[in-house]
Amino acid sequence: MQTVERRASVVETADWLKREGIIPIVRGDFAGERVLEIGDALLAAPILCMEVTMNTPGATELIGLLRARYGEQMRIGAGTVRTVAQLDAALEAGAQFTLSPSLVLAVVQRAQERGILHIPGVYTASEAETAWQAGCPILKLFPADQGGPAYLKALRAPLDDIAFAPTGGVSAENAAAWRKAGAVALGVGSTLITGPQQSMADLITRARALKAAWEG
Repeated sequence: MQTVERRASVVETADWLKREGIIPIVRGDFAGERVLEIGDALLAAPILCMEVTMNTPGATELIGLLRARYGEQMRIGAGTVRTVAQLDAALEAGAQFTLSPSLVLAVVQRAQERGILHIPGVYTASEAETAWQAGCPILKLFPADQGGPAYLKALRAPLDDIAFAPTGGVSAENAAAWRKAGAVALGVGSTLITGPQQSMADLITRARALKAAWEG
């Protein structure tokens, strides 16, 4: 793939995530059948993307199942990608974007070489600037619950050209505040996908409430 085509793919995926606004996070011991049910519930909401963290048992197999199920209906990402080896494994499984809790420049570089959107985790202005200068179009503000929307607002005062997706403690109750503070998307874990025993009716209800709060 040529450089221009790689960049176009990254931009297209970033735009998709910004349009959706909500990135549900699957983390924990989930059977493949249950993860597919979660995908169906999110599609019904509709929320058209999701993330499986690489520290979830069988993460690459789950990513493969989701990609086979949804094709281009949804964007399937891999989270907690902390090494180049993990990034390569996630992409071989079919991940269409990757995320990390931290900024590892070797992973950023590898993602760019492979033409994939990587969203690194940052918290300080210095980390955000480093990631932005390295070419990352979206940054994951993590752990977002430590400073809340007020912290994002303060961070964006000088860094208003940087796109942040807060993750950590995000819920339907604070989604509107995050958007008002300037978030372009939200990573949402246990306040949305509560665990393997969650009913899909509950997940759909939570997803729709979260989406409504985000969209205002």
